[in-house]
Amino acid sequence: MSDRKYRQRGYQDSDRKGERPKQAPQEKPSKGSRDGPRRMQMPGFQEVLRCALCGALISDLEISPESLCPKCRAHLRSCKNCRNFDTSARFECTQPILKRITKKDVRNQCEYFVVRTSIERETRDSGGGAGARPIDPRSAFDNLFKK
Repeated sequence: MSDRKYRQRGYQDSDRKGERPKQAPQEKPSKGSRDGPRRMQMPGFQEVLRCALCGALISDLEISPESLCPKCRAHLRSCKNCRNFDTSARFECTQPILKRITKKDVRNQCEYFVVRTSIERETRDSGGGAGARPIDPRSAFDNLFKK
């Protein structure tokens, strides 16, 4: 009789060897069969300014007090386009302002105004050629099913 309590076969069985079966070494592919490491085609990054109301891309990072959004015609020099705008802060501004500005989307002359920019990936095509995207939606749909 065995000194073990249970009769199931397990890792302590004496007829099993403690070594794993060795696998056959895999053949390495020859240098001619692969091209080597592939070049990563990561997009670059750019600093952009977007309208706080409609999200339109503003081409000029320097805005004047009279600047308007080209898409929605909203004022760009407003609290919502400021880097210091924070809804959880006192008077919704991270700077020590003395008086609350009630309308955050209209033009103001705040001395703490700093343009809010963000860093985004460059996802637009840089030129034409074979990879150019069609502008017309119908031609884009037709290009999906070309052979």
